[in-house]
Amino acid sequence: MLRYTLLILLATLVITASAVEKKGKIEVPLRFDRYYNYDDVVEALKVLHNAFPKLTTLEEIGKSEEGRGIFALTINNPETGDALSKPGVYVDGNIHGNEIQAGEVCLYYANMLLTKYGENEKITKAVDKNAHYIVPVVNVDGRYHFFADGNTPHSNRGLRVPKDDDHDGLFDEDPYDDLDGDGSICQMRIKDPNGMYKSDPEDKRIMVRVKPGEKGEYTLLGSEGIDNDGDGRMNEDGEGYLDPNRNWGYNWMPNYIQRGAGNFPLSGTGIKAVNTFLTKHPNIIIGFAFHNAGGMWLRVPSEKSIEIPSSDVAAYDIIGNNAIKITPGYVYMPSYDLYPTYGDSDSHMFFIHGAYSFVGELFMSSQETYKSGKESGKESRTERNRERLKFNDKVAQGELYKEWKPFNHPVYGEIEIGGWIKMSSRIPHTFMLPELVHRNASVVLLADEQTPDLSIEVFDVKNIGKNLSQVRVRIKNNKGISSMTAQAFKDKLYSKDALKVTGAKVIAGGKLTDFRLNKVNYKENKPEIQFFAMPGNSKVEYQFLIEGKGEVKFEYNSRKAKNVSTSVKL
Repeated sequence: MLRYTLLILLATLVITASAVEKKGKIEVPLRFDRYYNYDDVVEALKVLHNAFPKLTTLEEIGKSEEGRGIFALTINNPETGDALSKPGVYVDGNIHGNEIQAGEVCLYYANMLLTKYGENEKITKAVDKNAHYIVPVVNVDGRYHFFADGNTPHSNRGLRVPKDDDHDGLFDEDPYDDLDGDGSICQMRIKDPNGMYKSDPEDKRIMVRVKPGEKGEYTLLGSEGIDNDGDGRMNEDGEGYLDPNRNWGYNWMPNYIQRGAGNFPLSGTGIKAVNTFLTKHPNIIIGFAFHNAGGMWLRVPSEKSIEIPSSDVAAYDIIGNNAIKITPGYVYMPSYDLYPTYGDSDSHMFFIHGAYSFVGELFMSSQETYKSGKESGKESRTERNRERLKFNDKVAQGELYKEWKPFNHPVYGEIEIGGWIKMSSRIPHTFMLPELVHRNASVVLLADEQTPDLSIEVFDVKNIGKNLSQVRVRIKNNKGISSMTAQAFKDKLYSKDALKVTGAKVIAGGKLTDFRLNKVNYKENKPEIQFFAMPGNSKVEYQFLIEGKGEVKFEYNSRKAKNVSTSVKL
């Protein structure tokens, strides 16, 4: 065991030295031919804020379980209004610790808005019109440990809440072990003539199961590790598991229904902090949560038995049906078409905070290709592995796969360690990163353009005698996203939008259903205040009978759209 202890110490020094060597000065504009570790992300946010102090606010909105700061960057032009007075666009990423490219999309989006403001007309309009709230890393402990520790491409997803996975009374005592100190948890195999695996005849790196009667060559031992707690098993009690995307409040279910749910909703320290941030910004009308892999744009509901209003689906479709054109190969669908989830962030955003919400599942491993355009057809798993290895060899210059190498295991003796490294499989190679972040940030910009854009006008005034005037007012929403989701309107989630008339006595008022025939649905009480919301790409007309003379003001107030007003002199 002394030899093993010295090996681990040496590996730690190698990893630390490597991290120091790769640490570079962060400048604006940010670079996206690399991945930023947790400290780099924080520094990048500070650099952006310092470079554009008039457009940004940087705040630590909470702490993680291990005490790391969760940061939010607000981008708003104060010359066009206070942030809370505008439609809010919320973007977060890296809610799962291993989903690091999600954080890069958020950084790219912030970098794009700030560095191109005043130069690109579309981006300038988006910054002037909306308030943008960006939380690049929700699971800050997860991102930190994904870079700092040995991991598989799939490990280190949850929050650092201790959990006794093997029910032995100990917590997180038998995680993966980076035996060879290369920063990745790869696979272990041992030569065994009675094993169930042999080398693929076309590529010796690939393990294929032997057929009945065939002689084996290897036994697969699983991921790198040792039996840390001496119970005869390896890697059975890793870092504590609470899934931060199953811990939100809406439709939360306990662990026996939804794995990783935690003991109660919002029990994750960082999840509660993000929810508090959302609550303090009630102007948020649309949100994006970026995740890891699959090439999908997912919308609510996340459970098939739940239905949402058709007008909300129509608003989603405006973004989703265009998003798949911006990101070729992606699909757009309800979350439940993938699989049902409970306590997820997008449902919480929609049903609790009244904002349209998308999940962007990013990298498609199908892009790791090495074949001509003429080659097609369904591939077997082995054929796909062969192609991915050719991609690694010929395109990624061998950087995604660790060749099998001998290692003296303290329990098994002479084994081999090799396989896909942690920065593979679910994560694009850095040469593929610039296009990924740009295309996905462009979808958010598409949503920026479709946030509610209201206008109001008095289009008809008529003196009808007895000191009364008939005044007709038209309100328009010139964009595709409603000023209030139909679900929030239905659930009475918060106060509805209001059209208020001040400056004179309103005798009657109501929605004008046919201005040619003068048909009006008059409101019985307090006609000077009309409550409703503006669907996307719509108009509505109201008629008021007003007594007296002077200037009369018409003001439309909305929580999630910029207020508009006009006046007329009677």
